[in-house]
Amino acid sequence: MRAHELTLGRTFGLVFDHGEDFYPTLIDFCHHHGIRSGYIPSFIAGFSEVDLVGTCDRLDNPQAPLWSKVHLRNVEAFGGGTLAHNPETGEIKPHIHVAVGLKEHSATGHTSHLLDARIQFLTELLIIEVVEPGFHRIPDKDLYDVPRLHFTPNVGNS
Repeated sequence: MRAHELTLGRTFGLVFDHGEDFYPTLIDFCHHHGIRSGYIPSFIAGFSEVDLVGTCDRLDNPQAPLWSKVHLRNVEAFGGGTLAHNPETGEIKPHIHVAVGLKEHSATGHTSHLLDARIQFLTELLIIEVVEPGFHRIPDKDLYDVPRLHFTPNVGNS
């Protein structure tokens, strides 16, 4: 286990507009406001389309990460996640999971890692900035190179 006391910064409320692409809008917001590390405690959303990690195929190795996706339309979502910064590229790397319900199929549910989404009507979320330590992701060679969250003390988010 890794743990670190967090020094929190600003708190933002975001409301996405109908038709926006979720990740590009979120990343643009973070760049515009200088957010490099943070967390999204939860959010509610309507998505006209969404891609989640998933498959209906048999898995040769159920322990390995899954890289395929499931495409769904017309869903309601509840989610949360973290925001990490790659100091080498300057990229913001969100890691978000959602539970979604298909509206026209009795709200049949799916839960997984969010790959892509387009806003339908609304998405409302909170971002809590973490000033210290910095969050970054390091691929774990012992776990299929899955990028796992790490803390970088004394880096800050200036």
